[in-house]
Amino acid sequence: MIHEPDSPTAILPPGFLRHPVHFLAFGFGSGAMPKAPGTWGSLAAIPVWYTFAWLPPVAYWLVVLAAFLVGIWLCGKTADALKVHDHGGIVWDEFVGMWIALGLFPDQIYGVLMAFLLFRLFDVVKPWPISWLDARMPGGLGIMVDDVVAGFMALVCLWGIDVWVMPFII
Repeated sequence: MIHEPDSPTAILPPGFLRHPVHFLAFGFGSGAMPKAPGTWGSLAAIPVWYTFAWLPPVAYWLVVLAAFLVGIWLCGKTADALKVHDHGGIVWDEFVGMWIALGLFPDQIYGVLMAFLLFRLFDVVKPWPISWLDARMPGGLGIMVDDVVAGFMALVCLWGIDVWVMPFII
């Protein structure tokens, strides 16, 4: 059975999300949802994505790279504050993973939905090498890297669908 922590808010210190670093690491508070915080964080990443999806591809990927690098620090700092390696409520990694999955810039809601579903599938199931990396990478990098790989796996699947399936449907 696949399981995400049920209640990230139950173990947060009072006022924890008032700290800007923790607020960002918790995906603007989306990771504090009592059920499935990773799913809520992935959903919350979509409206933020719309604010920079219009950028030229090079600028887009530089934003994603910057979010990844900042995320290593954000997630590591928040995990240290909570004294838990990868607290379920830390969802900045889901934000970056979703932005990678959305890197083909879908212009239809179906493409966004497919990116979301594929990313969540890879993030939750954690096929190799995601599971291997997740078990071995420490700190903020360890929190970020499994979702980055899940995002790239979703992106590759979306690219394959776009190249090999869509031409036969349209």
